[in-house]
Amino acid sequence: MAEVLSQHEIDNLLKEMNAGSFDVDDLLMGRVNRGDILNYDFRRPNRISKNQVRILQNIHESFAEIFSYYLVSKLQTVVTISVTSVDQLFYSEFILSVSNPSCLYIFEIIGTDGNGIMEISPQLALTVVERLLGGSGEVEAEARTITPIEQAVVRGIVEHSLSDLSNAWKSIADLNFRYQRLEMEADFVQVAPASEIVIVISFDVIIGPSTFMMNLCFPTFALEDILAKLNRQQINSNTMRHTPAKMRENADIIKQQMSTTYLPVMAELGKAYISAQELLELKPGDVIKLKKKINDEIDVSIAGKKKFAARPGTVDNKKSVKINRLLADDDLIEDDY
Repeated sequence: MAEVLSQHEIDNLLKEMNAGSFDVDDLLMGRVNRGDILNYDFRRPNRISKNQVRILQNIHESFAEIFSYYLVSKLQTVVTISVTSVDQLFYSEFILSVSNPSCLYIFEIIGTDGNGIMEISPQLALTVVERLLGGSGEVEAEARTITPIEQAVVRGIVEHSLSDLSNAWKSIADLNFRYQRLEMEADFVQVAPASEIVIVISFDVIIGPSTFMMNLCFPTFALEDILAKLNRQQINSNTMRHTPAKMRENADIIKQQMSTTYLPVMAELGKAYISAQELLELKPGDVIKLKKKINDEIDVSIAGKKKFAARPGTVDNKKSVKINRLLADDDLIEDDY
């Protein structure tokens, strides 16, 4: 994608042409290497530069990180969100790329005259609803229109995502976004003229084993004043994403998730080894002698790793164990049989 020429670069180019250093006829006659010349489509001008594209990508990578933490806490499963592309398209091209049916959430860009669009696939919306209502998250492969009840459930997630998006933009500008409405058909959405250039940020949302699509669409006229101020010195992705406050927030989220994570606990009464022949000869009433003695401590494992020494017993006529101590390194060395 070609860089937008600054006024200084345009002045230098005109100066060289007037001075004879560069001749258009040389290009036409093949005396200039065409490999050094980049094509420019005047019907489709680039409204944002490469530097601005990088800054927009950094902003939305921060948003993806924050929003994925929120989804992890709500859905109680692994969620990863990544930015796949930042594109400049005609609004008409974006509308033609929208699937049918789809979930198009219109939001107001407060302080500007424009609105934006958050497009999520129906499968993503249905997966979120399924997980929030206690299901496994498995939905039918074929897309369908979400019901009013499902719309109400997803709306809360979308409104929170807009809050996270505002926080991600704070490092650049005081932009806020407010939910307006949901549309299922792209034909009913008109946030910009068909020939207007829009910025489309695409995301991959990975929930468990499934990958879904999500897009954000901003009309360039709504962000024109902000984009004009963007430069490399205004943003540093490392400081934006790894400030002490951000690291503390991340640590608190991880701590909260770990405190509510379920782990399997197993108490092992003992072990015994028998031959295949002895196994085949076993019959009701036979006794298998374990290595543990009746007054020995037993091992308690958490998530498959031995952690505690305990005593077996009963509480209210239910089998139980009493934790005595943490296992030491010497306790983890198993004797040979």
